[in-house]
Amino acid sequence: MGETIPIAIPRKGRPLESVLDRLANQLGIGDLADDISSTLRHEKALTKGSLSSDRDVYHRLTAYSNVDEPTEPEYTLFRDDRAGKPRRIVFDSVTIPLEGVEGVPDGTSIQLVGREEPFRALRTHEFALGFDSADLVLEEVVELRPEPLQRIADVNARIDPTDTDVRVVTGLGDTVYHTLMATPNATPASESIDRAFLEEYAGPLCIVPRYERLVQAVLGTDILDGIEFEYPTPAIEEEAAIADAGVGVYLTVTGSTAREHGLLLGEQLFPSETVLMENTAETNETVEAARSLLADGETETQLALGR
Repeated sequence: MGETIPIAIPRKGRPLESVLDRLANQLGIGDLADDISSTLRHEKALTKGSLSSDRDVYHRLTAYSNVDEPTEPEYTLFRDDRAGKPRRIVFDSVTIPLEGVEGVPDGTSIQLVGREEPFRALRTHEFALGFDSADLVLEEVVELRPEPLQRIADVNARIDPTDTDVRVVTGLGDTVYHTLMATPNATPASESIDRAFLEEYAGPLCIVPRYERLVQAVLGTDILDGIEFEYPTPAIEEEAAIADAGVGVYLTVTGSTAREHGLLLGEQLFPSETVLMENTAETNETVEAARSLLADGETETQLALGR
């Protein structure tokens, strides 16, 4: 019997699809990855109400899952945070044999296991390997310092080894940026909206509360001298709240909605990127071989800051 290595991954959304894309390229499991992605996209549309189905959620769950065959995907129910908190079908697990993969012992398999918070599952030593957003690492364990983060090496260097054994291995390149934004009135026409602007700025900076530590880590605490954080109220859109404050940080894809609120896009501060992580206390030779396989790809991580 070979070893089966459990790997914590997100249950749904862009981070899960990024992981599936990486594995499809590395392991040749394109059909499996497409099956999982298309199933969850369909279920998301049902949850949002843009599609309807004659079958209830339990019948669909039974139809999707094959509990007798580990190499077929299984799904589970999750209480969605939308109004009414509907039950939503999300990813649960699947086993992928690694037969014939160079550098991996014969008989080895990986088991992808859906977790709502993969990073925290690694922190509690449930897994040796996992994928999650780089945001969570900064929000929870990265030490705050006067100087800003500049590259991926800085992330691991700022993790207190007495706090956690989890380290970032690499990113997957599925980049959406935390972007600095401002209204024309908040910044002189001669100035760029960047870290240098914030060094001279004094006033409100609108952010989502959960990103406070992330913003402090990425900008550095020195830059934030004289800046007061403001938070959007539940009744107002984040971009509208930034427009009211004058300056803020927002997770943006294209910036089109920001411009609808009269906001100018500034410096891209930090990529909200899915990253491969390991718990260094739980590794062995087989885990290391799997980690090397998962980290080896043509996609370049965007976790190189200061551009």
